[in-house]
Amino acid sequence: MDKTDKRILAVLKEDARTTHETLATMLSLEVGDVSTRIERMERDGVIAKYTTVVNNELVQSDDFVIALIEVKVTPQMTHGFDSIAREIMQCEQVSSVYLMSGSYDLSVIVEGRNLKEVSSFVSARLSVMENVISTATHFILKKYKSEGVVLDRGADKKRQELV
Repeated sequence: MDKTDKRILAVLKEDARTTHETLATMLSLEVGDVSTRIERMERDGVIAKYTTVVNNELVQSDDFVIALIEVKVTPQMTHGFDSIAREIMQCEQVSSVYLMSGSYDLSVIVEGRNLKEVSSFVSARLSVMENVISTATHFILKKYKSEGVVLDRGADKKRQELV
């Protein structure tokens, strides 16, 4: 991956809808070169997905919760944390899994229709997995900023007024 690839990624990370033509103009490249580079990065897994950041408070009902779950595990001799992380990420309720430093090993983001559904997942599926030592569940009450995007318009407006 060279400097041009990194510049393409930076633009797409800011706005995944940016066309190949616009990227070519912005970076002084041929459209074909941009297309080839993007196709290669998609094929190699550098670009894993194009997505949209949604402000769930504006579209979801009260029947939607997100939880961050701290998970302590016993790493396996030959696979470390990878095999338990793979097992956890296969669960449909799990949207993200991260290996962490600090007092717990994995951070797991879970989405559900309600508190009971998430609690049931933690007690019946996650905490009983082999090598899971303990869990601590934290429910997300409000998102102020996600993926670099300010979601709380009131907070953004107040911040701008302070500047």
